[in-house]
Amino acid sequence: MELKLKSISPAGIGAAIAKAERYRYLNEPEEAESICRDILAIDSNHQMAQRILGLAISDQFTGGAKDRFAEASAIFSRLEEQYARLYYTGILHERHAKAQLRAGRPAPAVAAELEEAMRNFESAEKTRAAGNDESILRWNRCARLLETMRQPESQEEPTPFESGDIAPASPRDMAVARAGRHR
Repeated sequence: MELKLKSISPAGIGAAIAKAERYRYLNEPEEAESICRDILAIDSNHQMAQRILGLAISDQFTGGAKDRFAEASAIFSRLEEQYARLYYTGILHERHAKAQLRAGRPAPAVAAELEEAMRNFESAEKTRAAGNDESILRWNRCARLLETMRQPESQEEPTPFESGDIAPASPRDMAVARAGRHR
């Protein structure tokens, strides 16, 4: 049985956008994605639905080959406002990098993705409205993440003794040695 999807009414778009946002906040991106697709079926250029759809897709990233990075990228590239295109493309790269980190991908590949996100955030910063610092906040987060990735992991190694040094005995070792001499 082939199912034909039903169309929502243009008057219901506002409420549908609110529902899509709510589903994203509830960590149910598949529901948000479905609602955005319903909105875009009747208004293919709806900017907010495109933004939420791209974000809902990126919410589902696992760091694996089946992540729909190209699909989300194409959605964000259709945003009309230059700032939005740059900012959301930066978000896309940042989320992709974080998913790759969680999946255990090599740090150099992840770093390249974070650097691409930062380039987009930096470009967005140049076109932002006065008082809009969200691209700066995202750039800073990526920079901090890069710094933690580049710091070598500290490995607790005992300090080596100089040749001829004898490791100092613990009080317990000294007591055991004394007790052994007196037997």
